Amino acid sequence: MHPSLKLLPLALAMTVAGSALAQQVVKIGHVSPVSGPNAHLGKDNENAARMAIDELTAKGFTINGQKVKFQLLAEDDGSDPKQGTAVAQKLVDARVNGIVGHLNSGTTVPASKIYHDAGLVQISPATTAPQYTKQGFPGAFRVVANDAKLGGTLGKYAVETLKVKNIAVIDDRTTYGQGVATEFVKGAKGPGVRIVGKEFTSATATDYAAILTSIRAKKPDMVFFGGMDSVAGPMLKQMKSLGIKAIFMGGDGMCTEALGRLAGNALDDRQVICAEAGGVKGAQEQVMTDFRTRFKQKTGLDVQLYAPYVYDSVMVMATAMQNAKSAEPAKYLPELKKIRYEGVTGTIQFDQFGDIQNGALTLFTYKGGKRSRIDVIR
Repeated sequence: MHPSLKLLPLALAMTVAGSALAQQVVKIGHVSPVSGPNAHLGKDNENAARMAIDELTAKGFTINGQKVKFQLLAEDDGSDPKQGTAVAQKLVDARVNGIVGHLNSGTTVPASKIYHDAGLVQISPATTAPQYTKQGFPGAFRVVANDAKLGGTLGKYAVETLKVKNIAVIDDRTTYGQGVATEFVKGAKGPGVRIVGKEFTSATATDYAAILTSIRAKKPDMVFFGGMDSVAGPMLKQMKSLGIKAIFMGGDGMCTEALGRLAGNALDDRQVICAEAGGVKGAQEQVMTDFRTRFKQKTGLDVQLYAPYVYDSVMVMATAMQNAKSAEPAKYLPELKKIRYEGVTGTIQFDQFGDIQNGALTLFTYKGGKRSRIDVIR
């Protein structure tokens, strides 16, 4: 007993001691790049995780009848695999109860083994590389559709709806960029369709003149880019300066509100077609609108991309703990596997691999530098 409790009457001392024991501390680890070229997306994620943690604590969330004090242990992986594994081990050593993250496939996949070896549950709100959930780690989950669906759907849309014939493909040599480009090529099949060039750059490159000049000579109808908005924006500028007027298509990494700012006046109306993993329509749109409003009120910032999925990841993990009456990963993991949760992003259920069931994709274009939704498809 704490020495100060000895000064109290026995009944009161027991009440004070009991109330101290009644509040359980649950640590949620969160990892995203809050430095480097993807910092705007990483900060978006971290802000959403803090918002979810604050809301859970404020409403007096309980596990097995005990009030819970949630703590967010946030780390920066800088979109770098080595930094990602280092902070993963740091969170394991801190004895967190679960992980929400990472953003990039290139950091999520190597970090996932560290979490698996430690017996931790990990929910990624953004990782789309198929290999993440194909490793056989029972505690690995994601709440967005993977690259096989995203890239393949874009390939099919390019051929069947946009009727393109000559396609050039560029990727940034990251796990994500290569993965989504590979799946796009698999989906872009049809009579007379040709992949006229395959080029690559890096996630930190700023000059694409050589590869774009090579592509220009092949007169593509479309350029597909596997990578992030920080590269896609400047690439669009250089495409315009070289007179390349092809449709520019890519996945969720470049499909952000920031692309308009990064591309500037090089972003012609309807030139860009991209897809974001996830999306809602119908009655669910109002739920998402309400979330965006609350997010802006709390942070002073607009949602960039993955914030709603981070928020839902935290809520799904907390709900599984509540259902299991325990924050121990081994005890709440079975509840996570069978969960059906109605979140901001829609219904969340996982298949046998830990992938989101019936994951949605949202197709976008840009008008006046702003994103404009085309459709939500499943």
